[in-house]
Amino acid sequence: MIQLSILKINDYGPWTLTLGSDREHELQILQASLYIELQKIFSKKNCLVFLNRADEFFVASNGLDLEDHIEIQKSLKEKFDIKLSISIGSADTPFTANKKAYEGKKNNVSLSDEHSIFGFINKSSDTQVTILHFDVDDLSSRRKTLSPFEISSIIFRLYSKMSQFFIDKNSLAFFMGGDNFMVISSIEGKKNAKDFIEMIKKEDGILLNCGVGTGKTSREAVNLATKSLDTIREIRDSGKEKPEVYELKC
Repeated sequence: MIQLSILKINDYGPWTLTLGSDREHELQILQASLYIELQKIFSKKNCLVFLNRADEFFVASNGLDLEDHIEIQKSLKEKFDIKLSISIGSADTPFTANKKAYEGKKNNVSLSDEHSIFGFINKSSDTQVTILHFDVDDLSSRRKTLSPFEISSIIFRLYSKMSQFFIDKNSLAFFMGGDNFMVISSIEGKKNAKDFIEMIKKEDGILLNCGVGTGKTSREAVNLATKSLDTIREIRDSGKEKPEVYELKC
């Protein structure tokens, strides 16, 4: 069972219009500052924030209850003039949890009117998060012939394919910067990670590595996934044949 919390700036479009046309720099500063603050707040609670759009954020929030979310909302209110809503959903797969959170907000299933929190809190102790951490193998060799923007184009095409592939596996993929991606994964997504790697190798000539981690919280899962990815690099650098997918257990 996984719990997702989706944070979204309320009435963002109409609010931005009040800033006039010379506003883009202010919006970019606000969005970056908000992301930094959210990552700080949630990481202290053993969670990780995933940037979905600049006005929307996903958190694999296993272990957090309603009081935790209220505390976070109070902290954000002290630091920012804007208001955010939080939609919470729990399910056996990340994509379904995302849908539950969406339905909770759409149907106004309020957990706290005062703090704009909607959805369904997972009260079960049987919680688990699986993270797949992908990176592109030997991207540096492409930089010898391709400009930075061409590299970015390759990365974003890859992200588009990854997002659709893993949605079909009830999982959620996020671009983390550089050549790194993370997938909040279902059991099905984890089982098909190697199939995705093979598909991208065949269609695009891109080699991927994938570290897998599973834990009770998202920070624990990401820690293990990144350690697994580092292990693949260590095996590669030792001259041995590297695995494309590797998983370290707790």
